[in-house]
Amino acid sequence: MLGITGSVAAYKAVEVARLLLKAGARVEAVMTRSAERFLGPVTLSGITGRPVLRDMWDPSTPGELHVALADRADCVLVAPCTADALARFAAGRADDLLTALVLSARGPVLAAPAMHPRMWGHPATRRSARTLAEDGRVTLVGPAFGEVASGDVGQGRMVEPAALVAAVGAALGPRDLAGMKVLVTAGPTHEALDPVRFLGNRSSGKMGFAVAQAARARGAEVVLVAGPVAEPTPAGVRRVDVTTALELGAAIDAEVGPDVDGVDLLVMAAAVADFRPANPSDRKIKKAAGATPPSVELAQNPDLLAGLGARRAARGHAGAVLVGFALETGEDPEIVAYGERKLRDKGVDLVVANRADEALGRGTNRVALIGRDGATWLPEATKQALAERILDRALALSRAR
Repeated sequence: MLGITGSVAAYKAVEVARLLLKAGARVEAVMTRSAERFLGPVTLSGITGRPVLRDMWDPSTPGELHVALADRADCVLVAPCTADALARFAAGRADDLLTALVLSARGPVLAAPAMHPRMWGHPATRRSARTLAEDGRVTLVGPAFGEVASGDVGQGRMVEPAALVAAVGAALGPRDLAGMKVLVTAGPTHEALDPVRFLGNRSSGKMGFAVAQAARARGAEVVLVAGPVAEPTPAGVRRVDVTTALELGAAIDAEVGPDVDGVDLLVMAAAVADFRPANPSDRKIKKAAGATPPSVELAQNPDLLAGLGARRAARGHAGAVLVGFALETGEDPEIVAYGERKLRDKGVDLVVANRADEALGRGTNRVALIGRDGATWLPEATKQALAERILDRALALSRAR
């Protein structure tokens, strides 16, 4: 159940609903009267495919509507949640459909505060937040620090929709990774030619971020080492930003240790540059009319995946379960052959192989999971759905070990 209250941030509820549906949830929306000042119910019903619920006294609904909604709701998410709604939740009010639903909910209730920073900092609002925390029935997600509708900056901005979906996943999802530490790498690396230009690749980082978000939702402690990408950090994930392949390797080593046993699962989804300019210029390289374009001498970057595999092999393949990615061009049999070679030559436990033309810059993908027991192609799906399948397979490998 997605509750919307009267904040200008109500427009973000449409994206929250869309992402929840994309993640496989069934979504019904409950709007307060003040929420309708900011967002039309038709927009939400168009997204969810279900009528928007507004009136506790709807004569077309038999019985007690708020109780019926609570019975079928796995989770209630109030986004945005105003200072007034927080106060009413804390006081145990039930004077409209949303407050009555929150009061009778059986599952987790999450609320995403959204208000001006002065309202969030007011003693009355802080008192409401403390009461809800002490009661343990409503979990606050945020607010975030940033610019609010007035243009002022401070604590009070609603957290981003993707973070709210991750919070719902954490509240509802299987906790089968609880107690495990997972390190995920994501995105490209950029290797400097000069202070302005670099060698890079087209990786968006979406797959690695999806794995990090899914692992956190399933209870893991997650570290995300990310190259230069614009993706928002999943809620509850510790992010380490890097630029080059050498920086990526140093960040991994700091987490996994010399024996690759500082984490339980290592998912190497980053697209690491194979080469870097051997002698990058400390000044912008200029062109000159009629001059021969400069040549660029390349140096080979360390093979981070092979290095991790070798360090594990030296200990009898103890340490973290190691998942590598293979982004290739060619037809399906070639993709599998490349992945099998990487599995063998680099000493990893699982290779996720995919085609560049199906993966880069897209929200969906089609991958082959390649292990020592063979290869399985997964049908095209969202990267979030594929992340769950990858983690399922990695967890099975961990348990077998």
